[in-house]
Amino acid sequence: MTSYILLVEDDLDLAATIIDYLEIEDITCDHAANGIAGLQLHAENMYDMVILDVNMPRMDGLSMCKSLRDSGSNIPVLMLTARDTLPDKLAGFEVGTDDYMVKPFEMLELIARIKVLIKRQNGQSNKFTLADLSVDFSAKVAIRAERTLKLSPIGWKLLEALLRKSPYVVNREQLSRAVWGDDIPDSNSLKVHIFKLRQQIDATDDTKLLNTITGQGFALKAS
Repeated sequence: MTSYILLVEDDLDLAATIIDYLEIEDITCDHAANGIAGLQLHAENMYDMVILDVNMPRMDGLSMCKSLRDSGSNIPVLMLTARDTLPDKLAGFEVGTDDYMVKPFEMLELIARIKVLIKRQNGQSNKFTLADLSVDFSAKVAIRAERTLKLSPIGWKLLEALLRKSPYVVNREQLSRAVWGDDIPDSNSLKVHIFKLRQQIDATDDTKLLNTITGQGFALKAS
């Protein structure tokens, strides 16, 4: 399965080199040149991890990482920087980075660290809890307030896409691609399946978790 990562790096030549190597490893990569643009891309897409430079214009890597963590995101972050002192590394871990690599670096080592972080995240993120909703994707069990949800295969895919992005908004195109890939049906199909998923999640509960965000998409979050 192709991995999808976000590279935030203001050195365009280095970014291009990294992207070329990632493509060889069947890893798709989006690029932003500063933290502001990086946060925007993160909000709009569903990435497996983030590679983050520290010294950047507009918003540096430390600030972006802190913003991700403050918003509740647990996406793996690998900091890639020329800052090599112990205080620099500790500052990175303080704001929530998962790994830290110093420039210059060997590309093979970067690829290895990326794969480890993605594998670790995938292994840890099959179980989710949101308010009184508990989901185990490995066992295909979803329970809300002691009530077992009955989901179709498409319902499971929608739930996973929404939970992995929670509490952020997932737009209609992202949800459609998560379910159908490039073979996206008419827009009414998504509407029907969202309705069925909402019936399962929120039908008998006072607190609604599946929210429609007008003009944007859908979000799973506790009010």
